[in-house]
Amino acid sequence: MSKKHLIHPTHPRAGARLLVALAAAGVLGFAFGISPFPAGSAHAVEETGSSVEPVRVQRGNVQEGFADLVESVSPAVVSVRVEREVAPSNASYDAPENFGLPEGHPMEKFFRRHFERRGGESPVPRNPSRRHRTMGQGSGFFISPDGYVVTNHHVIKDGERFVVVLHDGEEHDAELVGIDPKTDLALLKLDAGEDFSYVSFAEEDDLRVGDWVVAVGNPFGLGGTVTSGIVSARGRDIGAGPYDDFIQIDAPINRGNSGGPTFDLDGEVVGVNAVIFSPSGGNVGIGFAIPASVAQDVIAELMENGVVSRGWLGVQIQQVDKDIAASLGVEESVGGAIISEVVPDSPADAAGLRSGDVILGVDGEDIKRPRRLSRRIASLDAGAASDIRIWRDGEEQTVRVVLGELPRDEVAALVQEALEEALGLRLEQTDEGVAVVGVDPGSEAARKNISVGDIIVSVGVKEVARPEDFRESLESARSEGVESVLILLRRGGAQHYVALPVKDA
Repeated sequence: MSKKHLIHPTHPRAGARLLVALAAAGVLGFAFGISPFPAGSAHAVEETGSSVEPVRVQRGNVQEGFADLVESVSPAVVSVRVEREVAPSNASYDAPENFGLPEGHPMEKFFRRHFERRGGESPVPRNPSRRHRTMGQGSGFFISPDGYVVTNHHVIKDGERFVVVLHDGEEHDAELVGIDPKTDLALLKLDAGEDFSYVSFAEEDDLRVGDWVVAVGNPFGLGGTVTSGIVSARGRDIGAGPYDDFIQIDAPINRGNSGGPTFDLDGEVVGVNAVIFSPSGGNVGIGFAIPASVAQDVIAELMENGVVSRGWLGVQIQQVDKDIAASLGVEESVGGAIISEVVPDSPADAAGLRSGDVILGVDGEDIKRPRRLSRRIASLDAGAASDIRIWRDGEEQTVRVVLGELPRDEVAALVQEALEEALGLRLEQTDEGVAVVGVDPGSEAARKNISVGDIIVSVGVKEVARPEDFRESLESARSEGVESVLILLRRGGAQHYVALPVKDA
């Protein structure tokens, strides 16, 4: 995949070249055992006892079209409107751009003199305390007759009011039940006193490359739109997070399809549309969906608890490559994840795990790659005792670890300071975004001409809204063995890219 192309979420209010919070965890999902699978969650959403049954479709001849399938599932697919409140600008009224003029315009002096004669009153009366409301749109689908609706987290993020628009145009207010930013999933609930047509997740994860799929959604706010295609690939890692496991499809999806379902020919949901790969802002036949095997477990726990709990080991890890394997005397084919750092006072620390240990297995399951370790640990409950098979001092050993629960807020700062120091950058959260407030002379950042005042817009394919996002993206790339990542900077009114090495950061 070309580094010149970006991947961005598919709802209309997303920037055309940014990925908005697709998997907010970033690296510490890797480092601390985050996974899309919540600990102890049920495999499928429980039935409600309603007389309404989920949609079932008799598989037909594809050459005859998908009309019967679409007719059956469409009533369960909805549009989601999200109302947000936007803070007012802190810009000074006497700035030229606030008169609608570029700096240096011949009329600038006229307006400025007018402004000064009026004692500083703006020529265009404004209320600096006024907050503006904006509307976003996405897609979703019913998973129960009593009104539970699945969508993407980035569709409803920061929303204050949620309106679900049914297939026939009927509108209902919805309440937010829960979110899981790490998998970009969210759950809404309608209380309309009626039963809704709904669909179910595919119980068997047997989707194959080449299978037909049908996507239904709300692209560009147009309402129910149907496209078809095939599964292009499974298990795609697109750099959105440390546990990427996307289904790639070539059914055309666009901004606004986010949160909508992808169906197999039986009318079961095999994926939740989330991301498109687009060099131009439009569809080019490469879309990504969250697999049903991930979504159904997350949604079940959101329905039950409103939040997702994940097991926590407390280590930073990276892939065992050929050179690392040779230096440790372990077979490269064995794979595994080498511990680069143990978090103080973590479950791993309490159990005696240490930097340089290679994790080879968990509870009898072989671990070939760091991503699998993240998913395996997170599928376990906090407080569970787990046998971790490691390679240490030239031999295999087994260490028993009592897992903790992944901290929700504290983990973000654990490696921030060390990473910034290694890169020669110091960052702060400002009203403009994540700003560079310090650059060490002679550092890699200085050599790349990163300057104080630059705003970091994105790292790779992930938008940066907080300093923690920057750290997570770089740590994720480093854990994957990526040597450098593409950083999008904003300086003044222009944006430009810088490739920053992270391998040794």
